[in-house]
Amino acid sequence: MENKKKNPVATIILAIISILWMYPIVLILINSLKKESAITTSGVFSIPNKETWNGLSNFVASVTQMDFLKSFWYSLIISVMSVVLILLCCSMCAWYIVRVNGKLSKLFYYLCVFSMVVPFQMVMFTLAKTADTLKLNSPYSICIIYLGFGAGLAVFMFTGFVKGIPLEIEEAALIDGCSPLQVYFQILIPILKPTIISTAILELMWVWNDYLLPTLVLDIKQYRTIPMAVQYFRGSFGHVQMGPMMASIMIDIIPIIIVYLVCQKYIIEGVVAGAVKG
Repeated sequence: MENKKKNPVATIILAIISILWMYPIVLILINSLKKESAITTSGVFSIPNKETWNGLSNFVASVTQMDFLKSFWYSLIISVMSVVLILLCCSMCAWYIVRVNGKLSKLFYYLCVFSMVVPFQMVMFTLAKTADTLKLNSPYSICIIYLGFGAGLAVFMFTGFVKGIPLEIEEAALIDGCSPLQVYFQILIPILKPTIISTAILELMWVWNDYLLPTLVLDIKQYRTIPMAVQYFRGSFGHVQMGPMMASIMIDIIPIIIVYLVCQKYIIEGVVAGAVKG
């Protein structure tokens, strides 16, 4: 009975927190539908009316200006390639760490975990020079850099989950004639599916919204991701095109929201499975 009395209070608190989290997105959506003058005169908090309504004009302007579609393509390529590389390499690495369980593998695991606490600002200038030297300064090779920075979290998550997988399953597959690669792709990957999706969403949100790393590594004039392109919606003397900028931010947000909504059930399964096995 006591738990039932607390449930409405918890629901109200979580509802308030959800509204606070959603409010900035709603605010951006409202301003993306208003005229440029209405955003600066009537204020960013006002709801569009007949005089301030601008329809989808801001979205059209955001797509046609600054090669926004090209920036969207670069963001998509970088995000997909980086996430796939992180998931593949880090899941294999976690599998090796858990099954070998030697001093060297444990040292490598602790190094991966330690990399999560190293501030990016400490290595960004050296990283930019190294990227230029190794020719990693293109949208098709920057995924290797993202692999290095995203490996810490991914290895940590995969290692915790692989520890809960019985070794007998893999031994039975090996006895039946499977090779290590067959065991990995046909046995381990299906079991790791909830964790793979959970890790993929976390890494995707980071790579998709990242501004600093592409700015340091890529050629700004030739390659621009969406976060890089958004800042160019400004004219002379510091004038900012607020309408197209808000619309471009909404276009940037929508793919991540869709991916999260589609994969939400798998995230919950991953958390529950990790809790049961832990």
